[in-house]
Amino acid sequence: QCTYLEIEQAERTHAVVLSRPAWLWGAEMGANDCGVCVGNEGVWTREPLGEAEALLGMDLVRLGLERGGSAREALEVITALLERYGQGGSCKEDPMPFVYHNTFLLADRAEAWVLETAGRYWAAQRIREGSHNISNQLSIGSDITAEHPGLRERARSQGWWSGQGEFSFAEVFSLEKQPPRMEAAKARFQAGKELLQQHAGHITAETLMSILRDKDSGICVDAEGFRTAGSMVSVLPSDPALPCVHFFTATPDPSRSVFKPFVFVDGIKAVPQVRSPTFLQDPAKQIPRFQSSVDRRHELYRRHQAALELMEQDQERGQKLLETLQELEKQGLEGMKELLEGTVTPCPEELADLFFDCVEAEMKFYT
Repeated sequence: QCTYLEIEQAERTHAVVLSRPAWLWGAEMGANDCGVCVGNEGVWTREPLGEAEALLGMDLVRLGLERGGSAREALEVITALLERYGQGGSCKEDPMPFVYHNTFLLADRAEAWVLETAGRYWAAQRIREGSHNISNQLSIGSDITAEHPGLRERARSQGWWSGQGEFSFAEVFSLEKQPPRMEAAKARFQAGKELLQQHAGHITAETLMSILRDKDSGICVDAEGFRTAGSMVSVLPSDPALPCVHFFTATPDPSRSVFKPFVFVDGIKAVPQVRSPTFLQDPAKQIPRFQSSVDRRHELYRRHQAALELMEQDQERGQKLLETLQELEKQGLEGMKELLEGTVTPCPEELADLFFDCVEAEMKFYT
């Protein structure tokens, strides 16, 4: 059972860690125990939006992680399900439908891919070196590694492409008249590209955290009642003897959140403080949907929000708290650096409790 649809079950699924909107089944981003990471963003294209309930892009993120043992396998899972079931349905917990198509970043220890979609059609590009970012727009030009078998015929039949010369997915499938939000996305995409290029050749977890916290570029949003909801950074060593480390904030606005490390091991300690409550009469599951609202904030989220209010009201105390949180994050980063360099070998029990302990420490500072 996905957010809106029920699809055939897989015989085996991988263990996953997900950062997701609490009301739905899928995820905005996450990782699995094979070191595969997937994240997605909304995009608007020439293909009509499907308001009929189908798979959400966020469902596809989770399905790719649960069923893909590599980035390429996850991509194949997502495209096969997309072609079969389509994408559609509201992506927001609101009576007014908010619908979009999706672009995805997929990575594992050995490969990285960008997958972009328009309805049931798609194009994928393997990223062979350097860095790549996505931001609410199509970015794959003519460098297409794999595509929907009917992609070019669809473009030709709609009069979007003559069938002659170079075929650029972004040029052919992007809207001629972009909605206003796409204009902001262009600037954000360009800024992200430039910030990554500034650190070319020496990008670390800290580099990515600082980029995700950048407000001038619009990458970190904290204005007009809208906040960047959650952030994730993963380190995927090419050496399979070393573990993959995934850092999650589990709280909004990364500029005032703590990235906490998570490592897949057996017997991981459950962290109820970052799990949203469930509801017997859930307005997201009742038809018609979203007719009422419920408070889905988990415990860490509630305490973090109270701390944000404190930071705004009492700047001196707020600054002290922020410095304490930054120190907590620094300790986590240093510990993980030692783990990845092989200078320390924590016992499996320590790693199993790692995320729980970091969340507990953060909660203590909020009280």
